[in-house]
Amino acid sequence: MRATLLVSGAAAIASVGSVGAATADDAVLASWNEGDTRKSIIDFVTAVTTDGSHDFVAEDDRVAVFDNDGTLWTEQPMYVQLAFILDRVKALAPEHPEWASTEPFKSVLAGDFAGVAAGGMKGLLELVAVTHAGMTSDEFTAIVSDWIKTARHPKFDKPYTATVFQPMLELIDYLKANGFKVFIVSGGGIEFMRPWAEAVYGIPPENVIGSSIKTKYEVRDGTPVILRLPEIDFIDDKEGKPVGIHKFIGRRPTAAFGNSDGDFQMLEWTTSGPGKRFGLIVHHDDADREYAYDRKSHFGALAKGLDEAPKRGWTVVSMKSDWKDVFPA
Repeated sequence: MRATLLVSGAAAIASVGSVGAATADDAVLASWNEGDTRKSIIDFVTAVTTDGSHDFVAEDDRVAVFDNDGTLWTEQPMYVQLAFILDRVKALAPEHPEWASTEPFKSVLAGDFAGVAAGGMKGLLELVAVTHAGMTSDEFTAIVSDWIKTARHPKFDKPYTATVFQPMLELIDYLKANGFKVFIVSGGGIEFMRPWAEAVYGIPPENVIGSSIKTKYEVRDGTPVILRLPEIDFIDDKEGKPVGIHKFIGRRPTAAFGNSDGDFQMLEWTTSGPGKRFGLIVHHDDADREYAYDRKSHFGALAKGLDEAPKRGWTVVSMKSDWKDVFPA
């Protein structure tokens, strides 16, 4: 995976030559079909990176933020972190015989996802508490790292890390080659993403922002640790995304990329700033190569964003029409 990322990054750097004016060379965004969508990206980057341009943005202010689920990798038939939670419940079940008759664990163990959903937020928080807390941060990182190495997508029968979107990997590299600092801003768990984000996306852990549970510092048997607590600290979704950006980045982004109404406020915050800005929504409309969904999906619903994008000048990507390839080869 990282080899693919490096190849696309090398192509982007070679085609750009230096952090200055961008180019429409075929090596840039190679998995994107020619057309208005690809052109809008290149035109934006060219405008904000060309010295003397009215729209020039200093390198320190070139900040790009990406949602993760549905924007950088597939989020169907369920969020990857939810798949992790369900697998963890099953792995821990032998230590908890009472779960066989206690919701929401009973539904998880029975494969009754309607029953899991019926538990609502309360049930989900119970699942998060037993699978994400009561351990040190290092212990949780090890659990996630082990799981992500072997867990496979049920439809594509490949590792979840192989269901990342090749065009978006190229876009990340293209922006980085043009002096952008790239961040993930996701509703997913920050400590779920950090263990693998750098290997998969080339985005270091300090550039990953997400939802979090509370933690505290302790010294255990003479060793300092960060302990994960069963309490929600911050939800980095919807209105929480601009708050998280302000809190952890400290600069309003120049460009924002999402795919669902959970990203709406992030795009709104980004593109309402002064100067030239860019907002992009990935529309999942390719049932053959990935999935087709928007307004009525349980995961990654997109309604307001679709309606508002034309009014706000946001670019909408048709996965079916704009992408030559979906996943890395």
